[in-house]
Amino acid sequence: MPQGPFQTTSLGNATSSALDLTAATVVKATPGFAVTISVLATSSTAGAIYDAKLTTGNTVANQIAVIPATVGNYVVNFPAKVGITVAPGTGQTVAISYN
Repeated sequence: MPQGPFQTTSLGNATSSALDLTAATVVKATPGFAVTISVLATSSTAGAIYDAKLTTGNTVANQIAVIPATVGNYVVNFPAKVGITVAPGTGQTVAISYN
């Protein structure tokens, strides 16, 4: 039995991106949606994505994703009520798509 056409959608409808992140960065200071994270350079520690509009004071209580220490593209697909802050691991370079 033949399959119908495949539907393609954009996860979270990403409309923005931040590239070449090597230090904690507020990528959006208002509510949004973290869609994907790309790890471009490996690291000795994992990084994190926080529901926050500051680069300091973040803990597991407002963490929405772990950024693996391994190179690759990872689906986050998670809403942020406050903002989106990306904190790469030591030596890590990442890019994020979001809206």
